[in-house]
Amino acid sequence: MAHFIKLFNEISYNDLSKVGGKNASLGEMYNQLNPKGIKVPDGYATTSDAYWFFLDQNNLREQLSTVLDTLDKEHFGNLGEVGQQTRALMLGARFPNEIRKEIEEGYTYLKSKYGEEISLAVRSSATAEDLPKASFAGQLETYLNVSGLENLYKACHHSYASLFTDRAIKYRVDNGFEHMQVALSVGVQTMVRSDEACSGVMFTLDPDSGFRNVVVISGSWGLGENVVQGAVNTDEFVVFKPMIDKASQPIISRKLGSKAKTMVYAAKSEGELQSPTDAIVNLDTPPEKQDEFVLQDAEVIQLAKWGNDIEAHYKQAMDIEWAKDGLTGDLFIVQARPETVKSQQQDQASFTEYTLKEESEVLCSGIGLSNRIVSGIARILNSPKEIDKLQEGEVLVTTKTDPDWDPILKKASAIVTEQGGRTSHAAIVAREVGAVAVLGTNNATSAIQDGQEVTVSSAGGETGYVYEGRLEWEEKKTDLSKLGKPRTKAMLILGDPEQAFKYSFLPNDGVGLMRMEFIINNSIQIHPMALKHFDQVEDPEARGKIEQLTHHYPNKEDYFVARLAEATSIIAAAFYPKDVIVRMSDFKSNEYANLIGGRKFEPEESNPMIGLRGASRYYHPLYQEGFELECRAMKKVREEMGLTNVKLMIPFCRTVEEGKKVIDLMAGYGLKRGENALEIYVMVEIPSNALLAEQFAEHFDGFSIGSNDLTQLTLGADRDSSLLSDIFSPFDAAVQQLIVMTLQKAKQTGKKVGLCGQAPSDYPEYASFLVAHGIDSISFNPDAFFRGVENMLQAESGQVKK
Repeated sequence: MAHFIKLFNEISYNDLSKVGGKNASLGEMYNQLNPKGIKVPDGYATTSDAYWFFLDQNNLREQLSTVLDTLDKEHFGNLGEVGQQTRALMLGARFPNEIRKEIEEGYTYLKSKYGEEISLAVRSSATAEDLPKASFAGQLETYLNVSGLENLYKACHHSYASLFTDRAIKYRVDNGFEHMQVALSVGVQTMVRSDEACSGVMFTLDPDSGFRNVVVISGSWGLGENVVQGAVNTDEFVVFKPMIDKASQPIISRKLGSKAKTMVYAAKSEGELQSPTDAIVNLDTPPEKQDEFVLQDAEVIQLAKWGNDIEAHYKQAMDIEWAKDGLTGDLFIVQARPETVKSQQQDQASFTEYTLKEESEVLCSGIGLSNRIVSGIARILNSPKEIDKLQEGEVLVTTKTDPDWDPILKKASAIVTEQGGRTSHAAIVAREVGAVAVLGTNNATSAIQDGQEVTVSSAGGETGYVYEGRLEWEEKKTDLSKLGKPRTKAMLILGDPEQAFKYSFLPNDGVGLMRMEFIINNSIQIHPMALKHFDQVEDPEARGKIEQLTHHYPNKEDYFVARLAEATSIIAAAFYPKDVIVRMSDFKSNEYANLIGGRKFEPEESNPMIGLRGASRYYHPLYQEGFELECRAMKKVREEMGLTNVKLMIPFCRTVEEGKKVIDLMAGYGLKRGENALEIYVMVEIPSNALLAEQFAEHFDGFSIGSNDLTQLTLGADRDSSLLSDIFSPFDAAVQQLIVMTLQKAKQTGKKVGLCGQAPSDYPEYASFLVAHGIDSISFNPDAFFRGVENMLQAESGQVKK
């Protein structure tokens, strides 16, 4: 076949200069991955030769260069005028018969293979597009549901002109591409009827942290433009790569988006090519569809497998578009390009933490990106035409962004939108330009006033906040290359899954304490017994909240199990295969009572600190059914999700007999010690744990010293009392003697001992005391981790007085 088109079955990634990144990738996948089961719609592409032939037949090279030379490259004040002139030149030119003839040959080929009534997607692919250092995301036009040969010609002609949209011109200037050295290839593809089903995007890494062991999939009902443009808040699924082919349930997170709009094809007149905006219409999504995930678990896993295979083929992290055909039920990959932000970052040798030093009124919140803090003047824009209103360094506030906004976004220090998710256009561009972003706030343009001073923070995890006024914050950068690694294990104390991927990059040995109660309090919010016995919850407000939170789940117990399992699995996956020691819930009765529906099921105790807590609670009739739900969740994490690096720990175990009871109870719930490599640890918080360490060691695999409770119960001093602060000391001789006793007895029985607490990071001499007596591991809160490691290194080198 002649040189103006190439069928997908003739294209490989080596043809990038001929057909652009998008089409080269489609041809490569069609040939190399389609045979392996990855479905890619068939098609063909016009070549760069066709594009240059088009320009030369119309003498456009010089004319376009002359107009582009007038562009104000400093302020871009005449960008709109230059773009309009160049597009007029392109659309006013004759579309050569030589190119038409070959487009028709490709069209005839597709009709012979897929039927006379085929509908086509016509996509633009620049020869510089989708290269590793530039995504060209959404810069060029796509024409959907194109039927008939004449409309196909028009779509190809308009695709050529889209190389000169205002945003594409500005993008080339910003990224150092010469206008007249970039050609355009048109991809002509059989349509996937996602208007009758769903579509979305998929990253083969976490696009915020750069964590490589997950596939992140987002989607919405209808055509994919809503997802890419951030017009809807999408469903999101996170799949753990190492378990895709090993575990029955490798999905470690599901988040239901509102999906308020569904994009479908607009009705069209026969023989009429519609513009990209006229060809589609956004309908309100019915409430029952908003409450439904767009993909079944099996489909999520299928896409994740494909993403993994595509990444392996290209040997780099990928940004992939997928679509489901509502007529056949088949999934397809419709585009794949290299991920261009996190995978390109070379600086893994430093770790920067941002901490707000003060707070003020929260104006709005949403999905936070970039783990940073900025402040500035908020500028509310309704359209990209208002570019002149936004000054360099101001905070852009708008409903949503699409590629027309790209010339503006580089000026913004932060981007705040009402719509959009982590994989939307706004998110991709925010990462590229290095802006802080808070997306999907729902109310930003009404909650924030134009010209108001604000502080935008995404430093606290997945949720980002916009605060009133300019607040102070602290930036702390640590050079990891200069931080040594101690012989004693340096572990983390964590409870927030939103921070897990970020903290996995610290030079750690795993998680020595994962606080389950943090997850119950934040991710679940409901007392487990209120879920087991919802009929006994009398408070109308509590009943309403429980119904609202659980209505997406088959039953209320499943809500607790699924939420706890997924939050735990995020942390376990972040540090896999390192140990993640999960402490079963350790609320006091007054804290349990504060959970939704909790007051009905909790006793009133005069001293909850030494009341019904820890091991005693687990087998007590007041809570045993709640503990069963905790065990079901941990069994799901270890067995269905395959995260056997999760070890379990029992807090506040007063007697050896009590420890045996809990171990037997857990075995009855499917968590048998030693089975599937399950280890169960016990906290050392009570003098009895140290005094009888050998007996406890017969039933547990290791110990973790909780120094605050141990100090409190050894000295009989309330750890929260400011009146007793002089007495409450980790250096007290009696407390230290109990710690030494624990370490000695544990060594004799071959059991490991760790310690979780603040003292080793606050006091170098305390770290030295622990290291000198053979502690196996010390766990720190993330904000104290570097200080703690330095203290451990000093202790091991003998620089600190023991």
